[in-house]
Amino acid sequence: MNAQPLSLPQATYLVAEREVTTRVRSKAFIISTLILLIGIVVGIVAMNFFANRDESTTVAAPAEIAATLGSLPGVEVTEVSTAADARDLVESEEVDAAIISDADSPTGTAIVALTEAPSGLVEALSQPPAVELLDPNGGPSPMRYILAIAFGVVFMMSAMSFGMPVATSVVEEKQTRVIEILITSIPARALLAGKVIGNTLLALAQIVLIVAAVAVSLVVTGQTDILAGLGSPLLWFALFFVTGFLLIATLFAATGAMVSRQEDLSQSITPIMYIVMIPYFLVIFFNDNPLVMTIMSYVPFSSPVSMPIRLFFGEAGWWEPLISIVISLLAFAAVIGISAKIYENSLLRMGSKVKWREALRA
Repeated sequence: MNAQPLSLPQATYLVAEREVTTRVRSKAFIISTLILLIGIVVGIVAMNFFANRDESTTVAAPAEIAATLGSLPGVEVTEVSTAADARDLVESEEVDAAIISDADSPTGTAIVALTEAPSGLVEALSQPPAVELLDPNGGPSPMRYILAIAFGVVFMMSAMSFGMPVATSVVEEKQTRVIEILITSIPARALLAGKVIGNTLLALAQIVLIVAAVAVSLVVTGQTDILAGLGSPLLWFALFFVTGFLLIATLFAATGAMVSRQEDLSQSITPIMYIVMIPYFLVIFFNDNPLVMTIMSYVPFSSPVSMPIRLFFGEAGWWEPLISIVISLLAFAAVIGISAKIYENSLLRMGSKVKWREALRA
């Protein structure tokens, strides 16, 4: 009795399941993911440590001056009887500096140090003038630059890590002629959809782990205020990542189907690599340009990075990410139709590289 042929959803599920299980069982994949998560946790903890580390300055001062120094941050005061005793402690290097009375000084005090006055002590004793900012949000923000790099690197690395295997697996199946066996029982569209969906699920799972690692690290280090501001942008980033990666993975699969040898793959996927990398650099270079960031937040390949940044700084309305998601889904629908045609027309063509015009016209 002949077995019933697999339906398109069943075949897609089997291919996606194979992509996921094969990758999850790979020790290299597990180790690289663990290294990435550990690096994120260590990086956040280290930055918090160095940002909060206070370098204390030891100071000797007579009683009348020592009483006024207690409120200075990062200063450890040693009370002495006279100015001469304070000088002696500085000369013996028991303290970093001494503060003594000086009638000729405008402030009535002077700092005595051995070779160089501690800059932290000088800044602590200085009286800064009042500052008024007419446009506090107009200049570049270090946090904006950090977010641009963080979101950009995560999106680019994940797209490369999970998009490239889609193309290489297609070429490997063509090169070993396995594809000729698969295509007799599984429709070409199911192969394409299964590979894209399987790797998208893997990439999304890694993004969720990264978000969890960031959240746990910020909670452990007491940076809950940053976490509160990042909560919504991180969720939107994960959602935008799915739509952006679906586009990229589909293009990788279609491009892989156009070549028959691994040696020809690197040249063929160069345009796709540019599509992944260019938005990353644009967001970094123009992260403080409102017009460019607004435009890029509606472009499917750059919206996963630019839109979360605009949401973090309150520059996007609640409706903007919804419209951007719809645009990304429409773009995916168009790309999947074109890529499916290229994939089907190129999959069984061996030998020289299939040109784009031939793949679309075949």
